[in-house]
Amino acid sequence: QAAADPRVLALAAQVAESRERDIPLLLLKLKGILQGTSLGCEESKKIKQDIYSYGLTQYCVLILRQDHSRVRGGWATAAQLAEILSHCCVGLEVKGDPEEFYKKFLPSAIENLLVLGRRLQARFIRVIKEEEKRDFLCWFQSVADAICWLLSGHTQLAVYVLQNYHFLQLLITDDVETAVLMMSVLHNILRVNSSVLLQIDEETLYSVFDELIYKLSSTTNPVIGNAATKLLLLVTKCCKQLVKLLTTRYKGLKELLSEQWTGKGFDKDLNRLLDVLCLEQSSEKGEMQRQHQAACIIQATWRGFQTRKRLKKLPQAVTALQRSFRAKRERELQQLRKQKEDEALKLQVQLQRQRAMRVFHERQLALLEIIHASQVNKYLEEMEGKSALTIQRFWRGYRARRNFHQQRQSLKEYKAAVIIQRAACKFLEKRRKRPLSLWKEPRGLTDEQRLALQQKVDDYIKLHPASQMSEEMSKELHMRAQEKLAGFLLRSRLDHRAAQRREALLAQVNTDVELLMNAPGLAQSTEKDLDVFRSRSIPVAAKARQSHNTMLKYTFWPWWKKLGDEFMEDDVIAELETLFIGGRK
Repeated sequence: QAAADPRVLALAAQVAESRERDIPLLLLKLKGILQGTSLGCEESKKIKQDIYSYGLTQYCVLILRQDHSRVRGGWATAAQLAEILSHCCVGLEVKGDPEEFYKKFLPSAIENLLVLGRRLQARFIRVIKEEEKRDFLCWFQSVADAICWLLSGHTQLAVYVLQNYHFLQLLITDDVETAVLMMSVLHNILRVNSSVLLQIDEETLYSVFDELIYKLSSTTNPVIGNAATKLLLLVTKCCKQLVKLLTTRYKGLKELLSEQWTGKGFDKDLNRLLDVLCLEQSSEKGEMQRQHQAACIIQATWRGFQTRKRLKKLPQAVTALQRSFRAKRERELQQLRKQKEDEALKLQVQLQRQRAMRVFHERQLALLEIIHASQVNKYLEEMEGKSALTIQRFWRGYRARRNFHQQRQSLKEYKAAVIIQRAACKFLEKRRKRPLSLWKEPRGLTDEQRLALQQKVDDYIKLHPASQMSEEMSKELHMRAQEKLAGFLLRSRLDHRAAQRREALLAQVNTDVELLMNAPGLAQSTEKDLDVFRSRSIPVAAKARQSHNTMLKYTFWPWWKKLGDEFMEDDVIAELETLFIGGRK
């Protein structure tokens, strides 16, 4: 292996020994080292390899992320470091760990370059002095050139750049100078990798196209219009598939270009773009006409089929319609008749009530004429008592009939149960009177049959002998059964007690929760409310007071003591984990 370049070694040693604020100015010496060799030669590749091996390029990437308004050299140093970083990465052949270089280092480098570009763009827009604006624009252009140079050497980064959030934010700006520079960067990306727009996701692609069309529609600056038109023309050349997207997503693009940007100094590119859009629209129109004709044929066929189907079902539909109409008319007539009957019944009841009231009043007047004046009050009291008895009798009858209707089903069930019980009792009585013998000898067996049956029984007993058990084994088995039975009874009693205790605790918890939920606020609470939650036990009250003081002490701790349990003392943790509800632990 060849020895490392002494200039690179000396610079690496200076960077390692210097303070952090002096490192950016030291890294500018890399520019002189790189300019001393021609691009693409072996010596240049060897120097770039040494610079990467000794971590100087990593230093450049880290420094680009800083706020250079507080760094020695300022933003001019940052722009020069961006150029140095891009020249160090292009043409570099990593031998040690290429995967780390291509998948980690290069994406981080391009990310930091885009962040640096956003910061320069923001300060360029904010500054007022012309001299400062020229400086920031020059530095921004240097960063944009560095990004383009890095992409020319590593084309696989084009997809990452387009999908990066910072690149889209750089492109979405109303400033003319920086917008033109970013569109030139996008132009270089498309020239380096013509298929990059087909590799990115749809959301990013739509964002880029939306911004370009917005710039064309929202401004009259010919510089912006020229750059956006050239970009769209390059897109149509590189990706034929995206021409259809432009014509379908942006319907008025052709009219916008022809009406707003004709005669602005870039008619040649504009006419070429309009020709491409017109050609695509004509092909789309032909396709749309063909599809329209096909749709018309399909619709006509479907309408004819539906009409023929309806004509076939027309007699059935007419019959069903007539049937439903007659049924509806019959229901309406029945409802009208019922309404008239109800009205006639109401009128009749009202007339009967009026007639009865008139007769009652006439009778009352006649009786008042007959009865002596001293007996009128007594007579009225008797009539009121009779009336009350009559009302009560009718009410009790109505209530009894209503309860009877409600209890009819239960009464039926009761009667059925009585009938079944009566039948069962009769059946059992008959069985008691005529007992059946279950051990009668079989009738009709001869001696030969009895001997054959006995022989079968003996053979079965020989094949299946009964297990013999001694008296000691029987007693032992009995004792084990008794022990298991006693254990089961003891466990069941304990389980019953535990279940009762759980139910009591659950009821106590529910009561405490209900008290807490229904408790009034501190502003409305009285001394009676405090007695509900106050315990009469002195130890419990002392423990509650101690826990309350501990919680108050914990609330006044500084924030760094509350970050986790590792900062808390063991006794404090034990006290904080205790919860008192309703005066009980």
